[in-house]
Amino acid sequence: MLPVKPLALAKSRLGPFAGARRPELALAFALDTVTAALACRSVGRVLVVTQDAIAAAELTRLGAVVVDGEPGGGLNPALAHGAEYARRIAPGAPLAVLSADLPALRPAELARVLRAVPATGRAFLADTPGIGTTLLACPPGHRLGPAFGGASRARHAAGGAQEIGLPDVPSVRRDVDTGADLTEALALGVGPHTAAVAAALV
Repeated sequence: MLPVKPLALAKSRLGPFAGARRPELALAFALDTVTAALACRSVGRVLVVTQDAIAAAELTRLGAVVVDGEPGGGLNPALAHGAEYARRIAPGAPLAVLSADLPALRPAELARVLRAVPATGRAFLADTPGIGTTLLACPPGHRLGPAFGGASRARHAAGGAQEIGLPDVPSVRRDVDTGADLTEALALGVGPHTAAVAAALV
C-alpha cells in the first residue's frame, strides 16, 4: 500500500529544484515506485490511497488498486483507512506500507525487505538518513499502527515495531524530498518516469 498526496501539494521541498514541474516529478516518483512494487514477486497487489484524480488514473493504468473514500486528517489516517480496506479484501494476507517516493526502487531489494518481516509482529525499514521510515509491515491479524512523518523511525520503534536491519537495500531506503536526495536516487538508477522528468530539469 502506498499513500500519494494531491500532486499540487506533494514534494514542496523540491520546489526550488523542480519549479513548476514539481507535481510532475512527484507523479513520476509514484509511477516508478508502483511499477517496481508490482514487479516484485513478494507483492500480491498494490493499493494506492490518494485523493488526486490524475495520480489515481495513471496508477490504475499501471495495475494498482486505488482506495477511495480517504477520510482526510493527514497521512496516517489515510493509511489506517487503506489498511482497513486491505483487510477487508484479503484478511489472511500480510500488509506493508511503502513510501511513494522511491524512484530507484528495485523489486529484488523490496523482496528481501519483505522476507525479513517477522511473522509475529510489526516491522519497519528506516530511510537513508535514519530518521524517517520508508516501509512498515505487519502479518495477518496485527494492527498496522502507522506513525509516518518526520522522525517516524523513533516513533515506530517506540510503538513496538521491530527495525529491519538489512544493510544492502539502498533503493528501498532512498526516498526523495530534496534535490540532494534526487541526485542520490539518480546515482542508484531511477525508473523511466523519473529519469524523463529529471532529464528535462537539467
